[in-house]
Amino acid sequence: MGKIPPSLRSLVSANSLIRTPLQTEKSQRHHFLKKRPSRKQQRKDSDDSLETKRIPSLFKSPELSEAKELFNSFISTKKIPPDRPFHNSLLQSYSLMSTVDDSISFLHHMIKTNPSFSPDHATYHILLSLACKAPESDLSPVHKTLNLMKNAGFEPNQGTTDIAVRSLCSVNRVDDAVELVKELSLKNSPPDMYTYNFLVKCLCKCRVLSTVYGFVDEMRSSFDIKPNLYTYTILIDNVCNTKNLREATRLVSVLNESGFKADCFVYNTIMKGYCMLSKGSEVIGVYKKMKEEGVEPDLVTYNTLIFGLSKSGRVVEAKKYLKIMVEAGHFPDAVTYTSLMNGMCRKGDALDSLALLEEMETRGCSPNSCTYNTLLHGLCKSRLLEKGIELYGMMKEGGVKLETASYATFVRALCRVGRVAEAYEVFDYAVESKSLTDVAAYTTLESTLKWLRKAKENGNMV
Repeated sequence: MGKIPPSLRSLVSANSLIRTPLQTEKSQRHHFLKKRPSRKQQRKDSDDSLETKRIPSLFKSPELSEAKELFNSFISTKKIPPDRPFHNSLLQSYSLMSTVDDSISFLHHMIKTNPSFSPDHATYHILLSLACKAPESDLSPVHKTLNLMKNAGFEPNQGTTDIAVRSLCSVNRVDDAVELVKELSLKNSPPDMYTYNFLVKCLCKCRVLSTVYGFVDEMRSSFDIKPNLYTYTILIDNVCNTKNLREATRLVSVLNESGFKADCFVYNTIMKGYCMLSKGSEVIGVYKKMKEEGVEPDLVTYNTLIFGLSKSGRVVEAKKYLKIMVEAGHFPDAVTYTSLMNGMCRKGDALDSLALLEEMETRGCSPNSCTYNTLLHGLCKSRLLEKGIELYGMMKEGGVKLETASYATFVRALCRVGRVAEAYEVFDYAVESKSLTDVAAYTTLESTLKWLRKAKENGNMV
């Protein structure tokens, strides 16, 4: 993306730039809504994994007889490797197009025809995953597979529980996953914390809070599986998303009583909740609480804080925290600048926000699509159409897509001053660049033209 042209810079006041000694090195981009990085599940027993050698699908039909014939041809011509992963991959390939019963029959055929093949946990986990996704409305296929596995000498383990839970949840059978977890826990195969937290997260997405709490309480009382810090973070994030900040605060207290200390991510999550409600003072309160508790704010914290203050119209304070952020060693990214620009545009300071665009490019921070759309929307709202047109030219040159709001505002601004032909050109770009669908782009343009005609008839054109 090119630099700001001289004509755009002409109205930018040098005094409006934030004079702070910013670092010149680029940092990775973070978003104030960024989720906690996923934790990789580590298990020493590789047999608990579904990972097998990947081979192209050899089966053209789900017919069991054809699958057996194909396997027999491999055996007779000695084209089949003797290793277990190949057999597992072959079973998995067939199971993708077959039923549970036929896949079990195919496994029995492989064992009988090729005695050198010895199934393992991963073999039966393939069948278990298929059984969990079966169209039956109950867990009978799952129980059948688990019994088959046990009779073969393979007791269910935590890997078994994890695969069953994830497979059931993938087809929206969360209640069945809860039932199976309790059942397996009674049979000495309780979920590990990764599986447990995964299920809690799924419950948060599709069940009421009382149901989630009921599951957590039952797992604690019946199986001594207690929530950890990540569990509480999931719960806090869930209540924050529903704007229940009082419950989030209560959960932090419960977290502390359970022997955990709220970390940066927990505080960032609560900050996000207050941002959704445009409560700038509360956002600052959470920041101060972090500092009091000895939790060091990170880049996401400052981005969330700046976003929340900017959204609630407290741009001056947001700029103050930008300075604090830099002094703490965090390099502002596109999210930081775009949040400030949005707040400034809301207050009618579109030209000052344009100054930030120049500053962020000077400091080596590349604007993103949201940055440009925020500015375009702000310039048009402030009746600085010529500046908006020049910025749009930069966006078009760089292939930046138009967002719905900025497109509508830009088209309306052009039509307001009688530049309808240019509005049609913007429509063409929106469609060609796949910024909007043909229908959405045309509907916006058509409604704008209707508004224009009505305004002219009523003599309300400005």
